[in-house]
Amino acid sequence: MKKRWIDLGYIVTLLISLAVALLIGAVILAVTGHDPLKAYGALLGGAFSNARHIGDMLEYAMVLCLCGLACDIGSRVGIFNVGGEGQLLLGAIFAAQIGVWMKGASPYLAIPCAALGAMAVGGFYAFIPGYLKVKQKVNEVITTIMLNTVAVFICQFLAKGPWKNANKNIVAGTENLPSGFWLTKLVPGSNLSTAIIAAAVMTFFVWYILQKTSKGYEMRLTGDNPRFAKYAGLKTDRIVLITMIVSGMMCGLVGMFRVYGAEHIYKSTVSNEYYFEGLMVAMIAQYQPVPTIIISLIFAVLKIGAMGMETAAGVPKQLYLIIQTVVIFCMAAETGIRAGIARAREKRAARQDVKERSKGGVEHA
Repeated sequence: MKKRWIDLGYIVTLLISLAVALLIGAVILAVTGHDPLKAYGALLGGAFSNARHIGDMLEYAMVLCLCGLACDIGSRVGIFNVGGEGQLLLGAIFAAQIGVWMKGASPYLAIPCAALGAMAVGGFYAFIPGYLKVKQKVNEVITTIMLNTVAVFICQFLAKGPWKNANKNIVAGTENLPSGFWLTKLVPGSNLSTAIIAAAVMTFFVWYILQKTSKGYEMRLTGDNPRFAKYAGLKTDRIVLITMIVSGMMCGLVGMFRVYGAEHIYKSTVSNEYYFEGLMVAMIAQYQPVPTIIISLIFAVLKIGAMGMETAAGVPKQLYLIIQTVVIFCMAAETGIRAGIARAREKRAARQDVKERSKGGVEHA
């Protein structure tokens, strides 16, 4: 039987989870004196009412998707890369500074150099906890969390010190990126740029490698049963280390996309804890590539649409955050909902089987 790209049962239960969350959100809105239909209409309007909003929504989904995929590949070999935020920030600031240093050069040279620089620094920063994991058995969750803080301070030092923008109104930031290096906007007025094309290619390759290649099988075997994988002849330490580096490289490249596609300067706001949101997306998606894409889009609609709820429907930001939390909680509970549906189906089948047996026994008598 041909294997499907995605489990349709998962999609159904995910949609049920989302519907339940929106229903609970509607109750919350009604209790607090807001019209649920108007609020949800404003939510959709905030995300889809014009091209600029759609562009911002897709750019945000792209960032979450790539961060989520970076988590997915780490999870496949049994590691938990919590340090993606630091890798993203370092990739962003180094990519920005490379653009500043290469001012006057051809964009066909500067942009690839910035991308390579971002991937190199992100990969190196992921190599540190990866090496400690495979060689010293140090828990990668602890080291990556600690390295996140170190990365934040490194970026603050560089942005306030040797790489500081000459503009006194910018407290901490690099020099502005030369306009010739900006990635082309696909939707004028939005943050969506040609970076999404590169992101789509990356997403396809991650899916293909994880699902369709022997390397993906080796990664899965390493994560599921490292002892068996080692006795089977796989170099598990090497697989884990390389995977961790690739995860960091992806995060660094996301930072470069943010600078060259949206911000055109490095500031601390280049990432508003995007990696942790991507991590949450990956966890809800059970570390599977295709669900990660779908949930990233859902999160992006909620995030961008929230502005519409606040301005058009008068829903306070705090109330929206409560609804968003309910949505996340219900989507995270998809596994439980799916198990409940399966149990109900089994009970129904069992009752039907008992009825048929009883009927058959009566007719036989």
